[in-house]
Amino acid sequence: MRTAAALVLAGLVAASLTACSTPVDTGDCKPAGSGSVSDSLDVTGEFGSEPTVEFSKPLSVDTTQRTVEIASEKRTAFAEYNDEVTINFVLYNGTTGEKLSSSYADGQPAVFAVNEDVYLPGLIKTIQCAAPGDRLSGVIPPAEAFGAEGSPNLAVAAGESLVFVVDVVSISAGIATGEPQPPVEGLPTVTLAEDGTPTITIPDTDPPAELEIALLKKGDGAVVGDGDSVKVHYVGMNWNTKEIFDQSWGGQGPATFATDQVVSGFGQALVGQAVGSQVLVVIPPELGYGPSGGNAGAGIGAEDTIVFVIDILSTTPAAG
Repeated sequence: MRTAAALVLAGLVAASLTACSTPVDTGDCKPAGSGSVSDSLDVTGEFGSEPTVEFSKPLSVDTTQRTVEIASEKRTAFAEYNDEVTINFVLYNGTTGEKLSSSYADGQPAVFAVNEDVYLPGLIKTIQCAAPGDRLSGVIPPAEAFGAEGSPNLAVAAGESLVFVVDVVSISAGIATGEPQPPVEGLPTVTLAEDGTPTITIPDTDPPAELEIALLKKGDGAVVGDGDSVKVHYVGMNWNTKEIFDQSWGGQGPATFATDQVVSGFGQALVGQAVGSQVLVVIPPELGYGPSGGNAGAGIGAEDTIVFVIDILSTTPAAG
């Protein structure tokens, strides 16, 4: 079950200390509302340290209720769709009161993509629209948690609710945020959905014989170096068949690659670009899968040209 696996990965792998009943600034983002059940939680402790959470069990709600326990004073970024949010959290079974998991105890913050197709809807409703420095508590009904199946891995039986208390450490955009650049004539065109997902339209012409790299958005972040580990969103299409053969969109979120551990043309498209950029690259067979005889599993022949649109989200220098 995808939601169970996501939770297991996240969980196993001096402001006011009282619940904030008044609304806080969330920009244009629309968060889940608080309610009498989430407001009834007794959450104490300082931001960054595991909170003490007390509540009368069992807890029952029809939809996720979200209360701001500590409101950040700096509210310049908010967790919106497809953003990546680094959090510390503690998770309880809202029916039995049992503590299920704690990133504080593990010493490793978790990273969540704000995407209900990837993580439990109630978890996302709790962190969506949060700002770094916020502490939030969410009471999550079974329908927005593990439902009628439960989660044996986390000791959650069918029909049990969850309590999720979160310290929001940081937020990073899940899409390229650079300045749009004019398209290059003769290359594929790209349109973006509201959530940033690219749609590639390939012209009815022969592909270029050489590697072609076009900047669709120009970022102003750190520059990707040779051998760096780069976090990206991407979609890949076969020029000849005009079919998508791989993409990170709509799946488990952004992927991380070393620039020297991917096909040569993909790596060349990344090196020298700034974080926040979106890049279109047309890769001839000799710089793609041609040298290895194609990629039959992806429907790519040895003579096929491939096209990628890549959002560069972060880069980490190569060791040494």
